[in-house]
Amino acid sequence: MKILVLNGSPKGYKSDTMHITRSFLDGMNEECSQEVHVINVIDKHIEYCKGCFTCKRNGGTCVCKDDMSAILEEILASDLLLFNFPLYAYGMPAPLKALIDRTMPLSSMAMKKVGERYEHVGQADYSRLKYLMICGCGFPNSKHNFEPAVEQFKLCFPNNHTIITVPESPMFNVPEAAVVAVPKLELVKQAGKEYAHKGEISSELLAQVCSPMIPEEEYAKIVNASV
Repeated sequence: MKILVLNGSPKGYKSDTMHITRSFLDGMNEECSQEVHVINVIDKHIEYCKGCFTCKRNGGTCVCKDDMSAILEEILASDLLLFNFPLYAYGMPAPLKALIDRTMPLSSMAMKKVGERYEHVGQADYSRLKYLMICGCGFPNSKHNFEPAVEQFKLCFPNNHTIITVPESPMFNVPEAAVVAVPKLELVKQAGKEYAHKGEISSELLAQVCSPMIPEEEYAKIVNASV
């Protein structure tokens, strides 16, 4: 499988959330060898979408001359898009949002009704693509936290998507937290292996992966003590 990792963290490879993604990919590679390319979005020159819709009228050519055209080519050549990002203001960081905004050339101005909503008609065939969201955050709670980012991802990619959200993710970069962080990453690795084998993750395993590593109150106390 050809996997394109779009790392939306401003920290690049040092991202807390990338620990989760690396473990997931390790699990996938254990099941069968994968072709993986990681793009650190922060390192790319991606202009903001101008909303001119020129791309939707001329066959997909954007007026902005930057790194996005090459990224679009990689997207269309991939089998799985893995969006790795930390939670910022209950959504994704601005550089990754800018990249998603600039996928406008993939669709035309024409629209069609799909189920209960309307969607733009694609200018390319990317029906085979699968979408995976891996999002971590510094809060200890899973509920009343990730919901806006999850709903946005589902609306952007309504088909073939899998979503992993992990609270307390800064613990992956803290050596003292290894006693709970390492077992959590092993669960993530197991999820990657299962995904590579079945194309999905069981609800039971997903619930384990997405749960806090230590009690919420204990985590908040540790964080507050270091402020």
